Amino acid sequence: MMWKFFELFSHKIYTYFRSLSGKLLIVSAGQYPSTVVRVGDVPVAPNHIASGRTMSAPGRKGETVWALTGRRFLKHRLAVVSLGVLAGLALAALSAPLAAALIGADASAVDLFNRFQGSSWAHPLGTDEIGRDILVRLLYGGQISLIVGLTAAFASAVIGTMVGLLAGYYGGRIDAFLMRTTDGVIALPLLPLLIVLAALDLGKIGLPEALATSENISLYRIIVIVALVGWTTVARLVRGTALSLRERQFVLAAEAQGASALRIMTVHILPNLASPIIVATTLSVGNVILLESVLSFLGLGIQPPIPSWGNLLTNAQELIFEAPSLAFYPGVLIFVTVIAFNFLGDGLQDALDPRATERRG
Repeated sequence: MMWKFFELFSHKIYTYFRSLSGKLLIVSAGQYPSTVVRVGDVPVAPNHIASGRTMSAPGRKGETVWALTGRRFLKHRLAVVSLGVLAGLALAALSAPLAAALIGADASAVDLFNRFQGSSWAHPLGTDEIGRDILVRLLYGGQISLIVGLTAAFASAVIGTMVGLLAGYYGGRIDAFLMRTTDGVIALPLLPLLIVLAALDLGKIGLPEALATSENISLYRIIVIVALVGWTTVARLVRGTALSLRERQFVLAAEAQGASALRIMTVHILPNLASPIIVATTLSVGNVILLESVLSFLGLGIQPPIPSWGNLLTNAQELIFEAPSLAFYPGVLIFVTVIAFNFLGDGLQDALDPRATERRG
């Protein structure tokens, strides 16, 4: 009798814990539904159902993660409009040589007999104080401003990702050193520092004279300066995410299989950092363009004869009452571009991180 009672009691306990372990497995798998876990070289979804290419979050049956992200992005109307605006601006900037050829104008050609001309077929937006076509100069200036913004933002993202990934994965003294360095860069007064760096004589610090005196040196200088001081935001975001990811089961499994630190960081952790990196980089492009415009307006950015929206504003500041359109056009383009990149960043954040929408809602 006692044996039957003990057998029945043991079976009840076994059934209870088995059902409890199943519930815990489902809960733990649902905490990070969109994360793909890699064990060795085989991708395994955390809920043991979806593959690395199939979404594990709630959505349409068989829908991929990127398809779900795209569907979320399309719901953000301002972001979609901003993407269209930025695509239009980029195409217009790329078509600058074609526009110059069609209207027979040169961005640097001086024609003192056609100063301050109004809109016409030959000059759709008129001419400036020395007879140069405004439309062509705006298009070429858009090339420079977009190149500076995208290149500097990408370089900052690369530096910030490397710093944040090393700090978050290794922790300890490496984390403390890198984060104190990051705090030191953040504490620096940005605009005065950029002004000092932009005013340096590059020939006196060892740069070859041919490069230091080249026409494009101001463009290279701005990109390098912004990249060297603009990586801190990405570094802190990546470090915070990497700190949590290094304790996850798929990282521990890779370590147990003998994977090197480099492989774990690049193959297992880095793909899961794509969302914050993309959002932070997109948001920083507008800030870089605005910063380049400020430096060019102060005469320390892109130098003539290379046109940029910032130095177009610089040239127009003394003619604001005589020819207000010279300041209006580049000012509007800077405003529209910066605000479009900010809206695009918001849309990408909502699409890549659904929790951001829930927090705002």
